[in-house]
Amino acid sequence: MEGTGKIACRFCAISRNQAPHYAVLRDRVCVAFLDRSPLFYGHVLVIPVDHFETLTDLPRGLLSELFERVQIVTAGVKKAMSADGTFVAINNTVSQSVPHFHIHVVPRKFGDGLKGFFWPRRKYASEVEVIRIQTAIRGAIEIAMKEQR
Repeated sequence: MEGTGKIACRFCAISRNQAPHYAVLRDRVCVAFLDRSPLFYGHVLVIPVDHFETLTDLPRGLLSELFERVQIVTAGVKKAMSADGTFVAINNTVSQSVPHFHIHVVPRKFGDGLKGFFWPRRKYASEVEVIRIQTAIRGAIEIAMKEQR
C-alpha cells in the first residue's frame, strides 16, 4: 500500500522479513517457511523473494534456481520429518489463497489419510512444536545443500 509503509501482499511481507514466520531457508532467490495451517506438521511453503503471482509470471531465469531450492527443501522436509515421501504442489490462481507464487512441500507417510483433494488443515500444538520442527528442517536442509555441492 503506497504511502502507508504497509505491504499489501502477506508473502512479500514475509520475504522482506516484516511479518512473523518460521523460515527454514532464506537466500537471494527464495524464502521457505512453515505453513501456519499445515496439512501435516513440517508443511513448508517456498516463495520467490520477488513478487510474482503465478507460475507463468516467473522469469525463465528464476525457474531453475527456485526449483533447485524446492529440491533441497523437499529433501530436508523428508529427512527431518522422517517422512516416507513428499507431496509437492502449486496452485495457480484457483485455490491460491495468497496471490504470490508459492510451492507447497508436504511430508507424507504411507497411510496418512490424505486422499484426493480433501485436505484438512490443522494448527501446531504449540510454539515449542513449531520451533522444534523449524530447527529440524533447517538442519536437514543444510545437510542436503552440502550433499548437492
